[in-house]
Amino acid sequence: MFKNLRSLKPYFWRYRWGFVFGALSVLLTNGIWILFPQIIKHAIDDLNSGVTRHKLVVYSLLLVSVALAKGIFQFLTRWKLIGISREIEFDLRNDLFRHLEGLSYSYYQRTRTGDIMARATNDLNAVRMLLGPAIMYSANTIIFTAGALIFMWHISPRLTMYAFLPLPLVSVIIQYFGRKIHERFERIQAMFSDISARAQENFSGVRVLRAYVQEKAEIEAFEAANQEYIRRSLLLVRLMGMLWPTLELLLGLAIVLVLWLGGREVLLHRMTVGDFVAFNTYMVQLTWPIIALGWVLNIFQRGTASVGRINEIFAEKPEIADAPVPQAKTCEAIRGEVEFRNLDFSYNGVPVLKNVDLHIPAGTSLAIVGPTGSGKSTLVNLIPRVYDAAPGAVLLDGRPIREFSLAELRSNIGFVPQETFLFSDTIRENIAFGAEQAGDSQIHDAARAANISADIEGFPETYSTMVGERGITLSGGQKQRTAIARAILRDPRILVLDDALSSVDTHTEEKILTHLREVMRGRTTIFISHRVSTVRNADRIAVLHGGSIVELGTHEELITRNGYYTDLYNKQLLEEELAEV
Repeated sequence: MFKNLRSLKPYFWRYRWGFVFGALSVLLTNGIWILFPQIIKHAIDDLNSGVTRHKLVVYSLLLVSVALAKGIFQFLTRWKLIGISREIEFDLRNDLFRHLEGLSYSYYQRTRTGDIMARATNDLNAVRMLLGPAIMYSANTIIFTAGALIFMWHISPRLTMYAFLPLPLVSVIIQYFGRKIHERFERIQAMFSDISARAQENFSGVRVLRAYVQEKAEIEAFEAANQEYIRRSLLLVRLMGMLWPTLELLLGLAIVLVLWLGGREVLLHRMTVGDFVAFNTYMVQLTWPIIALGWVLNIFQRGTASVGRINEIFAEKPEIADAPVPQAKTCEAIRGEVEFRNLDFSYNGVPVLKNVDLHIPAGTSLAIVGPTGSGKSTLVNLIPRVYDAAPGAVLLDGRPIREFSLAELRSNIGFVPQETFLFSDTIRENIAFGAEQAGDSQIHDAARAANISADIEGFPETYSTMVGERGITLSGGQKQRTAIARAILRDPRILVLDDALSSVDTHTEEKILTHLREVMRGRTTIFISHRVSTVRNADRIAVLHGGSIVELGTHEELITRNGYYTDLYNKQLLEEELAEV
């Protein structure tokens, strides 16, 4: 449990002087408050010998001064310690987001978005409570209890021993309940992650959900998950409901014992009335710190469980990272020559690409065709290192691709993946993504090159039109063309289009390709397609089948070989003829 907290050491050190200030404030708060019963004690004993106006004024001013000073230092304590917990939460959230941004694509393939969101919100809040209120109230309890114990022992050692008689039992109860709270809170947080994941998937896939008329089924499933969350939460509530009354009962028994035994001491003149009142005042003042132990225990167990869950994310390391310095080199002068040399690649032990040898000269275009599952997307994903091939299997400008830093490598690549993703922002911001300094004229030129400018200008707010989540308000073809414009705007040395024209008709495709020919001039272009009309004008065409390149050449050369490409060409010619009938 405590080993989870080691990851927070850098944050404690960063705000060490703030914690020192908070600790001094805690000491002064409790040091002053401990004097309150002493003033009452002297006031009662002194007033027993005679009440005067002067005495009443003096003791009243002393009590008010102590209360006022205690309030000031208590404010400083809360302002500093609670403020630090907010600062650490801020830093921790930024560090967590930065770490998530650096993780490899494979991490997001095996981790649900809802689970990540739950840890970045609910768990971070629990950690903040651990670093703020839990520390503050724990320090208050320890310091005040230690100080009160000294004064109580000075008044009556015997009575003090009776007053703290339940403490061993309190310790056993706190240890037992603490373990149970930790276990139950971990189960609650796991359930919260499930609920978040289900909600996120339903909102993202709302069109599919409605198309299959699954609203009722999903509502029932979500309700069932919520019921389970409530059930687990109520188990924790019942546990906490048992803890606090138990602590209050033990404290109440101690107070009753003190009243009985202390009263006898006063009657036997072994203790003054002032001492008796002061002792009982200390007991009353200790009521909240003792009860707060239960609350702090709850916060501590929740916080440590949440720190453990956040640490699981921090423990994840990027599978793809820059090579150690000085091996990593800058690639400011990338020309765009790409080579695959004796490339073999597998997913989870399943071979996807086998002995691929392919050279793409800088400034030329290569089209890749092949049946579904032949490894086309995998091959192009190796260029920006979305996945990593074996060392030396992929080269850029004659050097192993791992020698280039990821930032420089990817900044020279314009990539349009199969699954088009647009952000919930304006069309202008979506096109300018990754090229924030681009002006309106550049954005418009990129839109024209992608043949999307006419559609955009037809919208009421043109380039300021907001698109829904993942671009849901645009058609499939409009999303693809927006993504192409985004890639063009970056002016990359290497342009990769992974089946980026699949959602447009052949007429629109021809327009886009006409514009792209100008864009492609002087830069290396690789595009994947299932249409011969898309690839026929490429400098070379590679046919990928079963993970291997089975044909390579120009359109005219491949037509004469009567292989897979010829079959694909003849089939599409027949489809076009039938469509005209």
